[in-house]
Amino acid sequence: MDHKSDTTGTLDEALERLHGTGPERLGRLTNHAPMAVEALAARGRAGAVHRWLDLYAPKLEEFPASVEPVTEANRPAALGDPRRAADWIAYFDRQVAERPWRDVLAQWWPRLLPGLYGGATHPVIRVGHAVRTLEAGDATGPRLAELAHGLGYWAARHSPLADVTVLPGVHGSAADGLDAVAPLANRADGGFPARLARVEELPAWAAAVDDPEEARLRLVELVRAATHRYATHGHGEATMLVHAATAPNAVLRALPALPRALWVPSLRAAWTASAAVTAMYAPNEPVPYEPVGDLDAEEVFARALAHGDEHVIKFADTALDVGDQRALGAALRAVELSVPLG
Repeated sequence: MDHKSDTTGTLDEALERLHGTGPERLGRLTNHAPMAVEALAARGRAGAVHRWLDLYAPKLEEFPASVEPVTEANRPAALGDPRRAADWIAYFDRQVAERPWRDVLAQWWPRLLPGLYGGATHPVIRVGHAVRTLEAGDATGPRLAELAHGLGYWAARHSPLADVTVLPGVHGSAADGLDAVAPLANRADGGFPARLARVEELPAWAAAVDDPEEARLRLVELVRAATHRYATHGHGEATMLVHAATAPNAVLRALPALPRALWVPSLRAAWTASAAVTAMYAPNEPVPYEPVGDLDAEEVFARALAHGDEHVIKFADTALDVGDQRALGAALRAVELSVPLG
């Protein structure tokens, strides 16, 4: 079940509907609707977009108020200030109106990459969805605006991972690398920012990679390994462990639009994000993976849509990118572990 460009106009309608809402709600939770509707449209489910959005709409909040415009002079002080989300989105709206969107992305990607961990990695995931749809089809006004919203959210939530000791490298597979991540000792307390602040050590993986194409292949491997791992470890935290796969996949989706010189640092940031999420939410023990039988991608995605949870939909979308039976089984595990929408 390949992803495809939505030619019905539904995605653009949905994005226009959503751009009057803020990137967050309750001051800390992410608005997942733009990502989920892009996934639905990309998987040929445009007909379900507005129905799904009607169910999700009670979670949405109005677009936040502006503080003051972001300028070249005040840009450094505004970076990482979540109160400035509206200002940053307006800044990127101007940028994508004035220049080719790939030029804006290439300029800002290395600036934003060190802060990929802010907003529980949701900003980079939103950007990855926006880039996929721009790469697949027309750069319509709503799709360009969606990239601006994603980049603006990322700039506002920009949060580097500080004071992490890099342990000796793991030279095996990405699965070996994730297996080598030591779980946080006190995983029961606090949300994402509090736990992230307690991540002190992570193993290096693929640290010797310096070739862009090799970096892309390792990123593909990482997404596959993190998706597979959910089947045995997702019960540690059904929602948050999804991001160990969806965050690096967002980076992978952006690569075709980025200069090759940015691919190696992108791999390193994606590994750190996936490893940190693994450390923060790993269960005490894995459960055995039990193959479900011969799974059909279309049916698996239909079950994710019927379940309705935004993380389940986005994880199923990533599992379909991976495309093998264990990835599809992991998507069904997310259906089983998660609370349905509504």
